[in-house]
Amino acid sequence: MNRAETTKRLMEVYGDTHAAEAGIRLRNTPAPLYRLLTLCVLFSVRIKADIAVAAARELFKAGMRTPRAMKAASWQDRVDALGRAHYRRYDESTATALGSGAEFVLDRYRGDLRRLREEAGGAPERVRELLQEVPRIGPVGADIFCREAQGLWPELRPSFDRRARHAAGRLGLPETPEDLALLVTAEELPRLAAALVRFELSGQAADDLGKAG
Repeated sequence: MNRAETTKRLMEVYGDTHAAEAGIRLRNTPAPLYRLLTLCVLFSVRIKADIAVAAARELFKAGMRTPRAMKAASWQDRVDALGRAHYRRYDESTATALGSGAEFVLDRYRGDLRRLREEAGGAPERVRELLQEVPRIGPVGADIFCREAQGLWPELRPSFDRRARHAAGRLGLPETPEDLALLVTAEELPRLAAALVRFELSGQAADDLGKAG
């Protein structure tokens, strides 16, 4: 396959973003951005991706879709929602982190992560630094947020982390973010970045991509 065919196949097989899987319709408004942040908190421990996504769905189903609602929920409500998704071992500490994080977002940004963007002043690295001030969010969580939010916040483009770039090299695609960005439209960047990370984590051989279904 040439680069165009490889990119198309990659996105067909692996191109769902974590936000889409969690039922988050990303828009540049406070509630969807907070739900993305919640998802990133859930991914910030050693947990399987499908369990983190399922946990996000359970939290949102239980009404914890805004920082105010997350803060208002009891610690046990959060633990129970995580438990329904089999988010074991980290459920209690994550329930605490979600409550603390909601309070932080309310106090620091009045519940609106667009204020974090404003404070960063258009600097992607500053966005990542500020995200890591949220309880439990580390470099991995910040990378996921930027990867998924780059379709909304142009200053984050192109956002391809180390795993995505390594996967690109294995597939014979460009390995720099700038060159990878030339393969798709700006709106498709989150899907391409997600697809590359999923391919990397799949452990699949590059030659087998055409056989995947």
